[in-house]
Amino acid sequence: MVLVFGLAALLWGMGRIMGAPNTARWAMIGLLYIAVLSLHVVLDDGHPLRMATGESGAFWLILGGAGLLVYAYRWVLKNLRGRAQQKEAQNTPAPKPGTFTETELNRYARHIVLRELGGPGQKALKQAKVLVVGAGGLGAPVLQYLAAAGVGTIGVIDDDVVDNANLQRQVIHRDEDIGKPKVFSAEAAMIAQNPYVVVKPYNRRLTQDLAPELIAEYDLVIDGCDNFETRYLVNAVCVAAKVPLVSGALTQWEGQISVFDPANDAPCYQCVFPQAPSADLAPNCSVAGVVGPLPGVVGSMMAIEAVKLIAGAGAVLRGELLIYDALYGESRKIGIKPRSDCPVCGSSESM
Repeated sequence: MVLVFGLAALLWGMGRIMGAPNTARWAMIGLLYIAVLSLHVVLDDGHPLRMATGESGAFWLILGGAGLLVYAYRWVLKNLRGRAQQKEAQNTPAPKPGTFTETELNRYARHIVLRELGGPGQKALKQAKVLVVGAGGLGAPVLQYLAAAGVGTIGVIDDDVVDNANLQRQVIHRDEDIGKPKVFSAEAAMIAQNPYVVVKPYNRRLTQDLAPELIAEYDLVIDGCDNFETRYLVNAVCVAAKVPLVSGALTQWEGQISVFDPANDAPCYQCVFPQAPSADLAPNCSVAGVVGPLPGVVGSMMAIEAVKLIAGAGAVLRGELLIYDALYGESRKIGIKPRSDCPVCGSSESM
């Protein structure tokens, strides 16, 4: 009997080390349980394997029955809770477009009392549509804070799945989400945080064919992707659609952020970075490494820029590149200007 429990613990531990989701680990333990029961059915009394696994199958049948009862109880509870929430939602009158429920007013009270935001700013957030490219290191805090801030419609596009190595910094995902598409993991976390926002997950890669139509649906784009090909694509489409782009990047201990908006006399991404650096000069996080809290700092800055852009508050980082050095606790701004020979926005004055 002790042998079986030891094997179960070993399987669970190996699954955790390998990054297997909880469902897969429970499946392995279920197979072990079936194997033990099969031994008691097939083998004769007194067989060494039967003796090592409890002599009789009665204990395992009782244990399995108890497990089924617990599972059934939790399933019934979950369904009853879901029905109750659904009924409550049906009985709650939907607010008129642009208006807030009492719960929302209380939730956003700290925004509403801010002179720079107030009621009009919060209403603008509720009516805004923001697309976030990437649900990884930068996308995770951006998505969390946009949802918490009450941005009405949030799109998120990413074709990756949650990996064990992501959890050191991508705090929107949990251990039980390993193996799940990032956009659906992020969606669940955002709705759990704020059920008053609409989340649109796109479980696919952003391509040249898809980008123009998708970005045209949104008022603002936030780029937190991890490759230059997508960065240049997003920038070009945003310039053509005259949609502001909040872009961030990070490596090791350092992050940077800017607002690229040629329609408002600011440079575009390609003005500042005319061409992608070689892989040796700009390795990705899996090669160069990145300190866990850094994406949270830079991603939060990106979310703040988005809030300011939507609400018309303060001065956004147009024409400025903010660089944050976490290792030495320093930040600095660099002035950036449009380039007349930029192949993307060089003729934006005539657009």
